[in-house]
Amino acid sequence: MRHTRSNGSSTGRPDVLAELMALRAMSVAQLREKWEALFDAPAPNGSRGNLELRLGYRIQELALGGLGRETRRTLDVLAEEVAAGKLGGMVSDPRKPAPGTKLVREWEGEEHVVTVLADGFEWQGRRFKSLSAAVRAITGVNWNGWRFFGLDRTGGVK
Repeated sequence: MRHTRSNGSSTGRPDVLAELMALRAMSVAQLREKWEALFDAPAPNGSRGNLELRLGYRIQELALGGLGRETRRTLDVLAEEVAAGKLGGMVSDPRKPAPGTKLVREWEGEEHVVTVLADGFEWQGRRFKSLSAAVRAITGVNWNGWRFFGLDRTGGVK
């Protein structure tokens, strides 16, 4: 059975909303049946939440349209670049100050200096992958490293 566009209104939104709300009341077996109807393929093994999420997207896609041509083209180009090894790896945190920057904070009467490195952070000769890991070494408890040093989302001082 193939799913067709909603005809409840000019935009189809009332029917889409009702279909989305109905997903929450369905059993996993019913969600799997719905999957087979919408995708013409067996439902994947996975959690109920994953089925609901992907079915919800599919219902909206069929009723309201999917990604635009330009977006699909951009995603295809990015996928090819990743497959060819041109892209990948960790994305640098935009909050991270430039390598060489010294972050200074007094903690329990002692001044602590953490140096920003290109690939992490250094405190008292020890290297850390994240600022939060360095702060954990300083304080002995889990902290958000950016907050500990008073840095905002852009890397500036609050």
